[in-house]
Amino acid sequence: MNSTRVCIIDRKAVEEERMNNQFKKGVLELCVLDLVRRKDFYGYELVQEISRDIDISEGALYPILRRLSKEGIFETYLEESDGGAPRKYYRITGEGKDRAEAVRLEWEDFQERVGRILSENKVVHV
Repeated sequence: MNSTRVCIIDRKAVEEERMNNQFKKGVLELCVLDLVRRKDFYGYELVQEISRDIDISEGALYPILRRLSKEGIFETYLEESDGGAPRKYYRITGEGKDRAEAVRLEWEDFQERVGRILSENKVVHV
């Protein structure tokens, strides 16, 4: 009986971790779009900037950068670096600016709705 319970607890932990990862992936795209909208970044620099507030790895970010580039949201260019290989920079396109604004508005709307649900003053209807 105890082994069944341990299995259920482990399954729940796995499901919670998967949910947290999915939530983080959506938020990461929003962060990447907004940061690159403000200035051009190279990949590692972007990881460092986001990591100041959100625990991420490089492996989580590069697929997002590749996809957004492939979709025409970003364009890339190479720039020489001091003492190393050239760095690939990401620059937002006109289409990317529109997408960044749309995603930001969706986020603000979502945040407001969640805030209403979490509000201590919310009347719960039964």
